[in-house]
Amino acid sequence: MNKLKTLAAIATDLTAILSAEDRYQRLLDALHIAIPYDAAALLRVEGEALIPLAANGLTPDAMGREYLLKNHPRFDIICGSNEPVFFSRESNLPDPFDGMMVMDKNALKHIHACLGCPLHINGKLAGILVADAIDPTAFNKLPKTYVMAIGAMAGAQMQTADLLEALEKKAEHQGQLAFDLMQDIHLQRGSKILGKSKVITQLRKEITLIAKSDYTILISGETGVGKELVARSIYSQSRRNDKPLLYLNCASLPDNLAESELFGHVKGAFTGAVGNRTGKFELSDGGTLFLDEIGELSLEIQAKILRVIQEGEVQRVGSEEMIIVDVRLIAATNRDLKEEVKTGRFRADLYHRLNVYPVETPPLRERKEDIALLAGYFVEKSLVQLGLHAVKIGDNALKLLLQYNWPGNVRELKNVISRSVLKASFDSGNNETVIILPKHLSGDFDDSAYSDLKPEDLSLPKKTSLLSLREEVKLFQIRLIKSALANNNGNWAATARNLGMNRSNLFNLATRLGIREKKKTT
Repeated sequence: MNKLKTLAAIATDLTAILSAEDRYQRLLDALHIAIPYDAAALLRVEGEALIPLAANGLTPDAMGREYLLKNHPRFDIICGSNEPVFFSRESNLPDPFDGMMVMDKNALKHIHACLGCPLHINGKLAGILVADAIDPTAFNKLPKTYVMAIGAMAGAQMQTADLLEALEKKAEHQGQLAFDLMQDIHLQRGSKILGKSKVITQLRKEITLIAKSDYTILISGETGVGKELVARSIYSQSRRNDKPLLYLNCASLPDNLAESELFGHVKGAFTGAVGNRTGKFELSDGGTLFLDEIGELSLEIQAKILRVIQEGEVQRVGSEEMIIVDVRLIAATNRDLKEEVKTGRFRADLYHRLNVYPVETPPLRERKEDIALLAGYFVEKSLVQLGLHAVKIGDNALKLLLQYNWPGNVRELKNVISRSVLKASFDSGNNETVIILPKHLSGDFDDSAYSDLKPEDLSLPKKTSLLSLREEVKLFQIRLIKSALANNNGNWAATARNLGMNRSNLFNLATRLGIREKKKTT
């Protein structure tokens, strides 16, 4: 009877008006009527990886991970099968969800029952459905034909959600965007914006709205929020996504070099110009140019950019010839350009040209419900880099991540997770599952972040002796400067501005603190 109820529930949802996310979640709920699983997940095939669409009974960070088939042999076997796969208790293949089941209080306990069903649409593999249980006999009485029927209906759900079209579109575009090395680098980094918070959902809607236009876009937001990712997302959905996307970090270049990078130069234009050089605007003709930290450019270069936007004309340094280009411009800044205009550091006419459609990227503290998902994504990246089997974020460690204010935003979260995985792997010994505990986050947060946790939960190293005031101040200065440097990708000029210091004064202080080597004189 339960099996009939499951099929009826899935069939009813096929004709219901539901969002894709609701369809996937209701599918798993319906399956639980007849399949005694402790955890289940629906995953979509995306190239050589599986991306979670919905899950029941798994920790929140499981949804933020990308499961590469080469790293997960069970998933690889399921994807290569034409029928449901049941893994026996004796199987020595690691289960991707070991240690991530909500009911599994012992993180090192292995899952004993596992089944997987490939989901095919029109003969093509679209995804997989997996179910796990602690009880090794949980799936013994499930007929394979019944699971196959479930798989067929689950595939229909995915088709109804228009997933096949999305997969075909992705396959169509792969391999076409190899016009420029920088473009290829950006393509490898991806353009998917992770998160389910209201602000991120709204951001994705705005991106979809503006992507199809040729409007100039100004992306604003704090350092580390992901402005570059927003730019790549706009580009990937635009009509120009089969043309180059070029990138230039304006903060990393002095004025003379920035001008050459943007507009090009002719041979002999200045000392060292031994040949002609094509600038980024010319190279981007027909495509998109992303200027990161545009607020760092001089007023003179701003005037030349304004001419390109207004007239579509580029003039190489040292040349009188005007070159016509058709470029979509996306700019980003962590400065308040409206305030910069008031102080005379940014041209008002360029600001209004750039600000045709402003996009504000929210800081991480305004989307804390996305932290677990993002943390899971970064854990999976670190897991692959370090060659680990499985990594779990402990409940108390996750609590710390959720209550921290994240001044460095997503970039800081990525760095914290990378360090904590490394620390936890060192402590794990021979255990297959690495568990991130609060002590592995020690040094990344101030003491107030740990106030809500019990001492026995923290396992933090105790301070053995008090430091003098001078030593405490020195350590604080070192941490502050290193943190600011990391948030500015090692750029000393930008770090000095963020700290409100003169660059030469920052250099001298960093040298005294041992952060920066003293220049040798000859």
